[in-house]
Amino acid sequence: MTNQPPAPRPCRTCPYRTDVPSGIWSQEEYDKLPPYDGPTWLQPLSLFLCHQHDADTEGARVCGGWAGCHDGDHLMALRVATATGAITPETAEATRRYTSPVPLFASGTEAAAHGTRDLHAPTPEALHAMAKIKRTRTHLS
Repeated sequence: MTNQPPAPRPCRTCPYRTDVPSGIWSQEEYDKLPPYDGPTWLQPLSLFLCHQHDADTEGARVCGGWAGCHDGDHLMALRVATATGAITPETAEATRRYTSPVPLFASGTEAAAHGTRDLHAPTPEALHAMAKIKRTRTHLS
């Protein structure tokens, strides 16, 4: 199974969106964002997939926020995924050309800093978003 291209807009709980409440994902999820800011050769080899689907399920797709925040020409994960068949060349090209219609943080580091700010004291908006995620992703605790 190959992963699909990014959705037309990053999901409403995307950690890269500037309008998503802080603290809705775990520390471990936010820790994944900054390494994609680094030089190509130091970046993670794994695609950053949308949180709305499990990686091994039908409908899994490249995260629109990740695609919109980072320069696809310099994403090592995009190169590896194309070479291994995790995505098609068409999906790789769609990811490289992706432009988000909603505001995103300028880097994974900025997104992670925002996301972790209220991690231990989430706002009512964050709690509402977490409840929606839990309904969608039933394996999360």
